[in-house]
Amino acid sequence: QDIWCHIFSLLPMQDAARAACVSHAFKRSWRCYPNLAFNMKALGVDERSCGEDEIVTNFTSKVDNILKNHSCIAIKKLEIVFRYYDDKVCNLDSWLQTAITPGIEELTVQLSTKSRKYYNFPWSLLANENGKLIQYLKLSCCAFSPTVGLCLKSLSRLELFDVNITRDQMGSLLHNFFALQRMQLKNCDNITCLKMPFHLQHLKYLEVFHCSSLKVIEIEAPNLSNFQFMGLRQVQLSLGVALQFKKFDMSFPGVVSYACTNLLSNLQYVEALSLCSRREIIDTPVLPSKFLHLKHLSVDLNAMTFSPTYDYCSLISLFDASPSLETLVLNVLQRKMLHESIVGDTSNLRQMPGHRHDRLKTVKIIGFSSAKSVVELTCHIIENTASLQCLTLDTTTGHPWHSCLTNYSGKCLVLHVDFLVEVGKGLLAIKTYVEPKVPSRVKLNVVEPCRRCHDLEPLS
Repeated sequence: QDIWCHIFSLLPMQDAARAACVSHAFKRSWRCYPNLAFNMKALGVDERSCGEDEIVTNFTSKVDNILKNHSCIAIKKLEIVFRYYDDKVCNLDSWLQTAITPGIEELTVQLSTKSRKYYNFPWSLLANENGKLIQYLKLSCCAFSPTVGLCLKSLSRLELFDVNITRDQMGSLLHNFFALQRMQLKNCDNITCLKMPFHLQHLKYLEVFHCSSLKVIEIEAPNLSNFQFMGLRQVQLSLGVALQFKKFDMSFPGVVSYACTNLLSNLQYVEALSLCSRREIIDTPVLPSKFLHLKHLSVDLNAMTFSPTYDYCSLISLFDASPSLETLVLNVLQRKMLHESIVGDTSNLRQMPGHRHDRLKTVKIIGFSSAKSVVELTCHIIENTASLQCLTLDTTTGHPWHSCLTNYSGKCLVLHVDFLVEVGKGLLAIKTYVEPKVPSRVKLNVVEPCRRCHDLEPLS
C-alpha cells in the first residue's frame, strides 16, 4: 500500500483524481494524495462559459467535495489559486482549517478580488505544531493578523505579494524565522521600513518590488548575497558592514548616481551588478574606490526620452572602477532621442582619459543611436579594451518579442517613423566612426530592424 501511495503521489492531481474514479485501490490512495492544487485548470472550471457567480460556486463546490473525501492529515503541499475570491461564498477558512495539519510543508494562497478586500489569513493555524514543517509559504491579496505562538522554524522560502502588512507586523513575523533562505515582497504597499535582522543567518536572497510606501531598507542578515530592488522612487538603503553581496540589482530613478555615491563601500565583493534608471539628474560621478570583484555589469537607461543634458561618457568612471569586468550590457534606448546627434556635427570626438581594460571581453549596447556621447563612449571602450572579443551594437528596441522572427504574429512591432529615422542615423554613425576603430580580432555585430517589415532609408 505504501508503494502504491508513493507512485500515486507522483501523478498530477487531475490524473490522480481520474485514476481514483476507476479503481478502488487508487481511490484509497487518493485519500492520502499529498499534493493538492486548487486552481481553475486543475478543477476543470471553464471561465469562458460561466458567469462570475457560477465560477465561484463551481470552484467552491469542487474544493469542498475533494477535501470531504480526503484524509487531510497526509497533505504535504496545498495550493489555492483563485482570482474570483468572494468571502461570502468561498469556504476558505474551512479549507485551511481542514488542510493545515502538522505534516504540511508547502502552502500557497494566491487570491485576487475586484473589491480589493484582503483575505484575513488565519496565522493562528500555523501556531504550535501545525507550522513546524512548513518550508515554503506564498500569500497574495491577504491581510496580516497578529498572532502568538507561530512555529515556522523550518520555513526557508517566503513570498508575499500584495499583502496588507505594516513594518511592525513584518518585524514580528520575521522574528519567528530562523531557517529563511529566500524572501520576496511585491506590492506590499503599507510597509514603510523593512528590517532584515541579524538572526536571519541563512538568508541568501532578498527581492523587494514595487512596495510604494517603502522608504528605508535596513539589512543586517550577514550572509545575504543576492539583493534585488525595484521601485518608482529612491529608498534609503542601510547595509551591514560585513555584507558580501555577489549579485546586486537596483531599479529606480537616479539609481546610477545613488549607487556610485552611497553604496560603493558595501559592494566591494559584488560580482554581478545591475542598475536600471529611467532618469538621471546628474552625470555619473567619479568613484573614489573600486568594484574590485565586479565581472558582469548591466546599466539600463532605457526611457521614452532621456535627459538630453546627461553625458553618457560619464559612465566611464563606473567602468574604470571595475578592473575585473568581463561583460558589459548597456541599454541607452530612447523612443525619442533628444541628445546632440553626431550626424552633421563637424567637431572632433572627445578623447576621454580612462583605465585600460584587459579582462573585458563582451560588450553589448542596446538602443545604439547617433547621440554624440554614445558614439564617443563606444569608441572609448574600443580604444581602451585590449581584451575585447565581441561588440554588439543593437539599433532596435532590443526586445526579442518585437521581431517577426520570434513572436507569434510573424510581424515585427511597428516602429514610429521618427525612431526609424534615428536608426538610420545610428547605422551611419557606426559606419563612419565606429567600424574604422574596430580591430580585426573583434567581432562586430550590428543589429538593425528587419528590412522586410520596415522601410529604412539609407543615409550618407
